[in-house]
Amino acid sequence: MGIITLQQAAQWCGGRIDEKYKDISFLGANMDTRKLEKGQLFVALQGVRDGHDFIPAALEKGAAAVLCTHCDGDYPAIVVEDTRIALGMIARGERQRLGVKVVGITGSVGKSTTKEMTFAVLETTYRVSKTPVNHNNDIGMPMAILAMPEDTQVAVLEMGMNHFREIAYLTDIAKPDIGVIVNIGTMHIEHLGSREGILKAKLEIREGMDEDGKLVLNGDDALLWGQRDDLSNVTYFGLENENCQVLGSNVTLGEETAEFTASFGGESAKVCLPLTGIHNVSDALAAIGVGMHMGVTPENICRALSCFRNMESRQEILETEKYTIIKDCYNAGPESMAASLTVLKSRKGRRIAVLGDMLELGNCSAAEHYKVGRLAAETADMLFAYGPNSGKMQKGAITGGMPHNKAFAYEDRSRLVSALKQQARSGDVLLFKGSRGMRMELALEQFLKEEE
Repeated sequence: MGIITLQQAAQWCGGRIDEKYKDISFLGANMDTRKLEKGQLFVALQGVRDGHDFIPAALEKGAAAVLCTHCDGDYPAIVVEDTRIALGMIARGERQRLGVKVVGITGSVGKSTTKEMTFAVLETTYRVSKTPVNHNNDIGMPMAILAMPEDTQVAVLEMGMNHFREIAYLTDIAKPDIGVIVNIGTMHIEHLGSREGILKAKLEIREGMDEDGKLVLNGDDALLWGQRDDLSNVTYFGLENENCQVLGSNVTLGEETAEFTASFGGESAKVCLPLTGIHNVSDALAAIGVGMHMGVTPENICRALSCFRNMESRQEILETEKYTIIKDCYNAGPESMAASLTVLKSRKGRRIAVLGDMLELGNCSAAEHYKVGRLAAETADMLFAYGPNSGKMQKGAITGGMPHNKAFAYEDRSRLVSALKQQARSGDVLLFKGSRGMRMELALEQFLKEEE
């Protein structure tokens, strides 16, 4: 990561420093004293707790300096009006100083997997940095930029949002050279009103891009394809739309693999992903589109994807002595639920869907949970639904043809796990999935612990 002096950071964010500390430098930033490393800038954020209360602990742990709104002592500090905004401005200054190429990735479903695949593809040719897990918001992404090694050539940055103007804020910091929109789904529709509203919010990524910046968009998504006449420098990827410049075909899905032919840049190549699901093929095509723009050879692209390993909790396959577990607990919306249930359907054995609520769906919530239940009836042998909307999923499953004694609804996690323990048997395949706030990984941990 780059060494930044307090004087330099203060110039970038318009902060005040004591002259005697102007040459103090820091490496990276952190807002959590539990994870703070020696030499970092401690960012005193206003949250549930006031970050200023933790300044003494941060300095004791070796923080080089503090980003704060006021000082209660004599220590290296950058004093600003708003520490969150100042953090973003410092990150923007560092991104420009390093002069790296930036790939910004957003979308309703699959952006984290696409980020990981894009990183893997680019890493074959460049020195690449990426946003860590959960670092895709107005705090995490700037900290990821400040953590980039000095010799970084390309940064792959995930951009999340659930309100208008959040992507605009992130793209103003990151200034992407290539912007990727994986798809337009229904997650966060509660705050954005409609899929058209979500499209508008995702397209804010263009605001931070130069006129010659490249967009890589999903050509199978009707809303994104509908933008083709209004956007310049667009490369479309897809499986169904034959007009896409990056096209996937001849897809064969196995229990743990996905093989397909990728056509791009006048080349065709056979790709074998070590994970299954048509949604993962689509994400791989997006990564191929970025690699193509960045001059990565087809051989390197195929090699990177064939060795790809996804992040923990994203369609992670766990084999125990008795069960096959599909751990996909990171997040969930209607589209990703459908994708994961399709993966479950492809597995051999009795299939059990353990599904938590999908959050932030607003007025669509009841209908979408009912639809997921209907889909579970088509893809699973049993359903264990968890959360306030579990009854809606259960009703959908029963209406879809699942027997009453195979579809269950629980609002208490312990009761869910207890019932699941009684029903599960050796050889079963269990999918654990739900929105981040449902903490389905805790249900899985409790289930496996009781199994021991």
